[in-house]
Amino acid sequence: MTQTVSSALAQRRNTPGELIRQYANHFATVLPSHIRPDTWVRVAQGALKKGKRQGDLFELEAAAMNNPGAFLAALLDAARLGLEPGTEQYYLTPRKVKGRSEILGIVGYQGHIELMYRAGAVASVVAEVVRRADQFSYRPGADEVPQHVIDWDADDRGPLRLVYAYARMKDGATSKVVVLNRADIDRIKKSSQGADSDYSPWKVHEEAMWLKSAVRQLQKWVPTSAEYRREQLRAAAEAQRVATSSDVPVEVPVGDYLEGELADEPADAWSDVEVAQPPLAGDQ
Repeated sequence: MTQTVSSALAQRRNTPGELIRQYANHFATVLPSHIRPDTWVRVAQGALKKGKRQGDLFELEAAAMNNPGAFLAALLDAARLGLEPGTEQYYLTPRKVKGRSEILGIVGYQGHIELMYRAGAVASVVAEVVRRADQFSYRPGADEVPQHVIDWDADDRGPLRLVYAYARMKDGATSKVVVLNRADIDRIKKSSQGADSDYSPWKVHEEAMWLKSAVRQLQKWVPTSAEYRREQLRAAAEAQRVATSSDVPVEVPVGDYLEGELADEPADAWSDVEVAQPPLAGDQ
């Protein structure tokens, strides 16, 4: 009886949910300061209870137990980026490795948008898919933003045709507009690790992956947090210099800066794909 109870307790300590609790302090160390570690841990634990069941476990729990190291690495990646795991900010996706499923962490399109907002220069991000029945027009150099007309009464807008994304900056400017067609998306998909897997978000969340592909390209045309901070500090220093030289009192604004920088994605998470302007980077 004692051995049975001990075995049950050992098994409980090795569950993915318990692993998250055990490593909570490690996650808290890398989480951005504006995120509550206890809330993030609860979101991560709740993410394991989604999807299909495999016996007594959910499929994500089973995949996490097959390779706890890969599971914890995915969570650590989500934590350092300040994104919620198991959501459209950061997918936790089972993938087959040597016949057994394990967890793969993938930044979602909402996660990329969150990182752009966090940089501080972006006021809003627009990302939309265009379906066959939609009317779409965009002339680079002539149009500031695309003209996209949707028949909301249509029973079926048809298959995905295009996706576009752009940002409105806090200074009122509009970023470069990124437009990708199906051929662009197919090239990105072919470069993605595990894109053909039954669990791949390319199959489960196709529209979201189209949006992510456009938003990732948009990130190349908006300032990172480091760039934005340097520009703000440069502008403040210049204003101070002018105020000092003219002996006219000028109030120098000091921006509200969030702690942390936009972290680079893991080197093995993405593959670059060379296509027409702008250059496309491979997505998961």
